[in-house]
Parts: sequence; C-alpha cells; structure tokens
Amino acid sequence: MSPAPSLADQPWLNDAATARVMTALEAAGGPDCARFVGGCVRNSLVGQAVDDIDIATRLQPEQTMAALKAAGIKAVPTGLAHGTVTAVADRRPFEITTLRRDVETDGRRAVVAFTDDWGEDAQRRDFRLNALYADRTGAVFDPTGGGVEDALAGRVVFVGAPYRRIEEDYLRILRFFRFFAWYGRAEPDAEGLAACAAHADSLSRLSAERVSKELLKLLSAPDPRRSVAAMREAGVLERLFPVVKESGAFEAIVALTDDPVLRLSALLPDDPNQVAAIARDLRLPRTTEGRLADAARGPLDPQTPDIALRALVYRHGTEAVVDRLIRGQAATGVSAKTALALVRDWTPPRMPVGGRELARLGLPPGPQTGRVLKAFEDEWVAADFPEHGHQERLRRLAGSGP
Repeated sequence: MSPAPSLADQPWLNDAATARVMTALEAAGGPDCARFVGGCVRNSLVGQAVDDIDIATRLQPEQTMAALKAAGIKAVPTGLAHGTVTAVADRRPFEITTLRRDVETDGRRAVVAFTDDWGEDAQRRDFRLNALYADRTGAVFDPTGGGVEDALAGRVVFVGAPYRRIEEDYLRILRFFRFFAWYGRAEPDAEGLAACAAHADSLSRLSAERVSKELLKLLSAPDPRRSVAAMREAGVLERLFPVVKESGAFEAIVALTDDPVLRLSALLPDDPNQVAAIARDLRLPRTTEGRLADAARGPLDPQTPDIALRALVYRHGTEAVVDRLIRGQAATGVSAKTALALVRDWTPPRMPVGGRELARLGLPPGPQTGRVLKAFEDEWVAADFPEHGHQERLRRLAGSGP
C-alpha cells in the first residue's frame, strides 16, 4: 500500500472528539491499529462535506468495546456480528468496524470473518473510491491502487470483477448509480454498467426497505439526471416501477427542486391509486405514500386563480399543492413563484359552523346533519371562505334538506 495525498488540514481529523477515539483505540492496539475509511476520506479528497466518520480497526469488537470504555467513551454494540461498534465522544458518533473478509454471500447478506489485513478488508468493499483509508496524521492509503485516482477523476469503478461484487450483494446495483449520481463525471464505467444491466432482475431479491432507502439517497444528489438516464438505459428503472414516465418530466423537476420525494414523483405515473400501490411495494412511510399519491393528481397550472388555489390547499394541504405547482412549472416552463408564495403564506381557516349550530336550528342529529354540513362547506369553500353570513346560509340549507 502506497501513501497518497494528505488530509492533515481537515477539521474533522483534528477535532478533539476524533482524537479521543483514535487515542483510545491506539492505546489498546498500537499506532497502526485504526484508520479512517470510506466516505470521510473520499469526500475530503474531492472537497465535499463530511457527515459521518467511519473507522476500520484491527481490534476485535470486544477489544474495541473495552478500549472505548477504558477511555470513558460511550460504546454501543450496534453490529457485533459484523464487527461494528459505535463510539459516542462529545455527543458525536463514530462507527468503528473490525477489518473483515467475506466468507459466504448470497446476494443479500454476508457471513464475515475478521482479519488484520488492510488489503483483505479493501477487497471486500464495493467501489475503489470507497476503499480508501487514512491514518490520524492524514496520510491516505489506497490498497486497490485506483481509489484516489477514481475519486479525483469522478469515476465509480467496482473493486475487482463487477459481476462478482454484484453477486455478493445485489444492492450494489443501486449503489453504483447512487455513487455515480454523487461523484461521477463523464460517462458511467462501461463494465460496471453492463454488470448492473445483466443483474437487474435480481433487484427483486432485495428487501423493499433497502431499495427505497438507496433510491432516495440517489435522488438526493445535486443532479441525478445522468445517473437516472443510465438506470433507464440499463433496464434498472423498469425493474423498480411497473410504469416509468418519459424522461422530460424528471429532468425538468430536477432543475427546480432538490427534494427526492418530488423528484421521485416525476418518474411515476399520474395515477394516485397506482402510485400509492408502488409506494406500498417500496415500503415507503405512509406520509411519503400519501404525498406521492397527492402529487400524482398531476401538474397544477402556475396560473391557477387564487380562489382555486386556496380551495385546493383547504382540501389537500399546503405541501400537496406546492408539489403540484412545482410539477406544473416543470411541465409548462411558466414560473410558479407568485402562486407558491400565496399557497405557502395562506393559512386555511376552520369551518365556522358545526353540529351545535344545527341543533340550535332544531335539526336533530342524524344523516341529514352530515349532508347539511357538507353542503355548507362546499358553498363556503366555493365562495372563498367568507367571514360573515354563516347563519343565514346554514338556515337555508337546513330548511332545504330532505
């Protein structure tokens, strides 16, 4: 393993909490027992934000736990079977995993054995730009020999043979496109893309929760358009959704919003029932399912009259109308700025009458009460929520009921 560029000036590397954790591990295993790995190293090299700090160690999980506790650092056994312990230092989490190699894989999960070989640990990782390590001084190590170059050039290349990497975990198909969305430049790696296309049918073997989580991370990238186009070309999109819309709506929506749910809605048909079924198949949260179904009512003309916008907000909620207006701008090219400001600033009023007012008019509780209140609400909304004249309108409707 040859050293590569230094990360010595990175704030996260020099943070007091980071130093506490590394000092605790080195006290138990020596100066080369732990290195930073994966995203924190990769992102530092390419100038992107570092959110999570992962550490690889030669220590066994039990040794890691003991070392942290001896240093007064909280140790959480988040995945001991796979060698993972989470350290919490100064309220900041650090995921620490023992070096390992795969013993057995079935495309969904792996049986691992622990090792003390950095190169062996690197060979089981998905992409070369993720198989990068750095010691506490910031010296970077690149066991695959291509990780640093890939990261700097914007290439996403599998470690070793792409077909084998994918057969170990079929989620790596989506991870290939996710990392390309976030870090890729130029064109996707041809060999990796071919392997993803060849194994696209195997996505059905994964849990829906893993698929949806990876998909939303992909759609959260600053500009996932080239990645989604590659997914379409490889036949991956059609394995995820029974119906996929043409690409124009998605490309237009990406330019307007970084919201992954709204971007997802632009890939799905304008059919609330069909979209709700897709969301359930993906095991998305009920709130997300409802939001996607509302957006599937179709794009909303940005020039929709104010009175109609207020009625829609009252009936469906602010978020649903905002989503449809953004989709409307994407579809028409007409700015929705004025309509969006109205929708976001307007607070729907509560309906000013109820069963108590009908009882005062002598209408007994029963089905007719519901019909009268529904008729009142419809008229009140259609009249743009007037503040006065409620009793006269209610008396008229109560008197004309069946």
